[in-house]
Amino acid sequence: MTNLGLQHQNLDQQAYVLLKEMITQRKLLPGEKIRQEQLARDLGISRTPLVSALKYLEREKLVEAKPRRGFFVRHFSLKEMVSIFELREVLEGLAARRAATHIDAVQIKTLKTFFSEFSDLKEISDTRGYAQEDRRFHIFVTEVGSKEFLKSILQSYNIISFSYQVVTSEGLVRPPEETIREHLTIIDAICRKDPEAAEKRMRQHFQATIERLAADIASKEQPVTNQPIQAINFAE
Repeated sequence: MTNLGLQHQNLDQQAYVLLKEMITQRKLLPGEKIRQEQLARDLGISRTPLVSALKYLEREKLVEAKPRRGFFVRHFSLKEMVSIFELREVLEGLAARRAATHIDAVQIKTLKTFFSEFSDLKEISDTRGYAQEDRRFHIFVTEVGSKEFLKSILQSYNIISFSYQVVTSEGLVRPPEETIREHLTIIDAICRKDPEAAEKRMRQHFQATIERLAADIASKEQPVTNQPIQAINFAE
């Protein structure tokens, strides 16, 4: 791990960036306690810049402070994840539209390389590799199609989504076999410089994920059983 004690400029910011990367890369999982003393030693810094970084991440809703217990990576409920994906649907739909309008030849060449190692597979067993490609793809489209303000808004939402709770699926809500074709149709629309199709395909991609999360919520909610009210025999 990088020893930040060897670098004297803006340790707060460096600790913040590194902690955010650890959350994105799932080195720190949702609900996990952030062990400050150990982490400070690993980074070669004091706890002061580390706590400053944690407080900034708390404002971004990526970590939460629990009284007398410390800082934890925030664990989002399924309903909260639905809200986040609804926002991503609109904002990344806009980013895809803008990307199709502004993408250049070099960026098109790069975009066409995404998912190339997975596109011909009937079954994708490398879930971690696919999840990493998924993250890179969405970040790339955001960078090509977003102005700075939109990019900064999407960054936190993307990190939350990428660190999604399901440990066994590497943060993916749906299996790779289900999303690979969606990703490829988005890539095709952007590379053809078709903004309407790009936005439509991106939004459909998120809508399918939202529907999956909504189904998970419905399956976990137990219906209330109405028990019949026994008649009262006033003659007794």
